[in-house]
Amino acid sequence: MAYPISDIRAQFPAMEIQDGGVARSYLDNPAGTQVPLCVAKAISDYMLSSCANLGGHFVTSVASDQVVLQAHSDMADFLGADSGKEIIIGQSMTMLTFHMSRSICRDFKPGDEIIITRMDHEGNIGPWLEIAKDKGLVIRWLDFDRGSWQIEGEQLEAVLSDRTKLVCLNYASNLTGSINDIAKLTAIAQDAGALVFVDAVQLAPHHLVDVKKLGCDFLVCSSYKFFGPHLGIMWGKPDILAGLHPYKGRCTSDALPDRFELGTPQVELLAGLSATVEYFADFGRTIGNFSSRRDQIAAAYDEYRNYEEPLTNRLIDGLQSIPGIEVFGITNPNRVHERVPTVSIRHRSIAPTVVAKSLAEQGIFVWHGHNYAYEPTRFLGLPIDEGVVRIGLAHYNTESEVNRIIQAIEVMSKSA
Repeated sequence: MAYPISDIRAQFPAMEIQDGGVARSYLDNPAGTQVPLCVAKAISDYMLSSCANLGGHFVTSVASDQVVLQAHSDMADFLGADSGKEIIIGQSMTMLTFHMSRSICRDFKPGDEIIITRMDHEGNIGPWLEIAKDKGLVIRWLDFDRGSWQIEGEQLEAVLSDRTKLVCLNYASNLTGSINDIAKLTAIAQDAGALVFVDAVQLAPHHLVDVKKLGCDFLVCSSYKFFGPHLGIMWGKPDILAGLHPYKGRCTSDALPDRFELGTPQVELLAGLSATVEYFADFGRTIGNFSSRRDQIAAAYDEYRNYEEPLTNRLIDGLQSIPGIEVFGITNPNRVHERVPTVSIRHRSIAPTVVAKSLAEQGIFVWHGHNYAYEPTRFLGLPIDEGVVRIGLAHYNTESEVNRIIQAIEVMSKSA
């Protein structure tokens, strides 16, 4: 089956928008993707027909209760979990991590250690730095390898100790795009007696997440990075979640996941979250006859990835052909499966903000700066106030858009 790029783009109304007759190229996807019509419609339909608080006997409240339950169940399907009770949903990944850090680290003692990586987004660094200050914990830093652009097992082994209580890992970098072998790293950390917390925000738009195969204890992602509404999602092993102290009001249930979800949820966004999962499953059903919804979601990811990876190689190859451009991350086309299509660059004589502004004026949307990859930017020795130009593809981007940005940067480079 030929990849149905036209049909896919037709599901995203934003793809048709022009500014002054100039088409938009959404290459800003690592910071947030566009949404299909089904997601926007689910949010709108809920707000117009079922909007109510939870726990009542009347029809709109009963419907709202069902929306909340369904969203948790759908995310369990999406992440390969056994039950919606293992899914905690909040405003954002960063807010969830700050909130849950209090519970995860509550019984840690002064001098206990948390390992965090030089590859992570600030959302998986800042919360642990703050709880370490509060409780007198020791932060140990885990570097990534500049040759492989990944975190290697021996690097983790070198920083583990008998005081290590928690290892916080990055699944895919939001600066370099590199994917880490989380199952391998998790096994090393758990063999040393540590819990493992994984940031999968950048991986989830491009690769299937399977929490049981990974073996980690907690995993977080953000639905607005995979074509959904602005929400953060955390999965946790149910026995571990049940044993954590919940910081909550007295009226909040002690049941999972309620004990960690404070206040009235954004029910309309949960309706959109269910529609997001269904967007993946629906595409999977067009590919083949699969026995489960999880298999449908997996099939969709396979198709998306098979389409994205050649585009990623084309983008990297084209950028590397431009004099003055440096790519930060895996560039070997044979290793494209070890990265997501997030490509960060710098030009030796044109500042990232100048590149990004010029591209924006041409209708090409990219990000510049450290992009909250504060620690990776520092580790790579880049100016923190400038950072990089970050280009990010998704399954709805086209080869013509890739060629368009290569040509635009090439023109800029020639005039530098």
